[in-house]
Amino acid sequence: MSLTLWNSRFSVTLVRQQATMFMSSSTKTIAANSLHYTFNNNSQPQQHQIQNQQQRRYSTTIMKPINTALPDKGARRTSQSGNYDYDLVVIGGGSGGLSCAKEAVAHGARVACLDFVKPTPIGTKWGVGGTCVNVGCIPKKLMHQASLLGEAVHEAAAYGWNVDDKIKPDWNKLVSSVQNHIKSVNWVTRVDLRDKKVEYINGLGSFVDPHTLSAKLKSGDRTITAQTFVIAVGGRPRYPNIPGAVEYGITSDDLFSLDREPGKTLVVGAGYIGLECAGFLKGLGYEPTVMVRSIVLRGFDQQMANLVAASMEERGIPFLRKTVPLSVEKQSDGRLLVKYENTETGEIDSDVFDTVLWAIGRKGLVEDLNLHNAGVLTHKDKIQVDCEETTNVPHIYAVGDIIYGKPELTPVAVLAGRLLARRLYADSDLRMDYADVATTVFTPLEYACVGLSEEDAVKTYGAEEIEVFHGYYKPTEFFIPQKSVRYCYVKAVAQRSGDQRVYGLHYLGPVAGEVIQGFAAALKSGLTIPTLMNTVGIHPTTAEEFTRLSITKRSGLDPTPASCCS
Repeated sequence: MSLTLWNSRFSVTLVRQQATMFMSSSTKTIAANSLHYTFNNNSQPQQHQIQNQQQRRYSTTIMKPINTALPDKGARRTSQSGNYDYDLVVIGGGSGGLSCAKEAVAHGARVACLDFVKPTPIGTKWGVGGTCVNVGCIPKKLMHQASLLGEAVHEAAAYGWNVDDKIKPDWNKLVSSVQNHIKSVNWVTRVDLRDKKVEYINGLGSFVDPHTLSAKLKSGDRTITAQTFVIAVGGRPRYPNIPGAVEYGITSDDLFSLDREPGKTLVVGAGYIGLECAGFLKGLGYEPTVMVRSIVLRGFDQQMANLVAASMEERGIPFLRKTVPLSVEKQSDGRLLVKYENTETGEIDSDVFDTVLWAIGRKGLVEDLNLHNAGVLTHKDKIQVDCEETTNVPHIYAVGDIIYGKPELTPVAVLAGRLLARRLYADSDLRMDYADVATTVFTPLEYACVGLSEEDAVKTYGAEEIEVFHGYYKPTEFFIPQKSVRYCYVKAVAQRSGDQRVYGLHYLGPVAGEVIQGFAAALKSGLTIPTLMNTVGIHPTTAEEFTRLSITKRSGLDPTPASCCS
């Protein structure tokens, strides 16, 4: 047995032991946020987020105590499925669906989980675990880490290490290492489902009626009935409607298992997926170019987004702004000729690339579900739900990236799925709080944030009611290798008067996710500027820069520090 596999099994066992010890503790009282939702096809996701944040800040509901201990097998509730095959069928084997299925079984429900991955146009497919494990967060972070390690090797020379200048990455070895890890996670996931008595069905499910699914299996079709359904099918990348896009382009679904070096790559799209891929490709020694249709990092704070783009350009990643692709043609040498147009000037140009990567957004996988047979309504290839993840059909729910207007993040899906199962089978009242969810963009210089952007804070409260504290800083580890500190920047968006409640925190710099996670808990707990300023920082770290914020944008003073220690 390989060391990786043994470690994975040991980790699962250890977590179970710790969870058992924890869950045998006394009952806890949980404070939950009161959220409200109304179906409105004209509503915008950000508006709901802002409303939820306002409601959360000024109104909370204390829920009934929830016993987190698992009941004895004999004490578990009697199956409610009646004449149905299962109490619950989860459609989708990603993070949200798996967490919901396992939690439901823990509270006595009979559960099946359907999962099926349609191959990409070039034939890429993967195992159970969903986007995050197979073609998302995990392989992305591993390749980002590979890129950072390459950068660190060259920086090591400045610190006195004897480093060979000829060091370069091996793409095939990197892909093999990443895929081996993913396969080990797939295996552990299957074992975990088996151990927890969740029936895993590798089949494509579609509704026949509100309580019946037809599952397409390798062995033939199977009819499955259930009292309750949870839709957690997530989404897949979009392709542009231009000649050659599908035939010759790839997406993030293909990149992490690509069997050749990507070479000179055109990344079309400037959302977080596009920028992250361009960032690690550059760090691995390839030549990415980012094509931007309108703005960078739509939905994020735009000052921070532009700083991210500027830091990437400083590293030698060119941006084609206000530009859209027109066609992709394969040449006789196998390379790809891309024609594109500047939307402002109308000028048409072209260039040749080894790889074209589409990162223009994702669509919800509703088309194969035959939702009309169950009466479930959709909106913009997503499913609308209320504050308890219920669709317009009372016994059909949805969690994760498939739902409309909520953050498309793995931890969000996991917690929403778990809380839903507890409401269904453990007499819980606790609802998912979608407000103030922290996130990180893993660009070469990482960006992390929690809460409102500066633009949204101004829209919500008015410019005169907002104060923005900001500052540039110099990471200690950047000094010796003389790395650029030009874009290392933090800011806090806060209430101008009164308690000076912090509405949003934004950080651009090293290990951004690790920095923002603790501050996220503080913000959700009611962090204020006086509290932040009276917190003693850990020196010398970059996280302490939040505790040193004293200059406001309104003051017009220079936010660049003169010294790191005073």
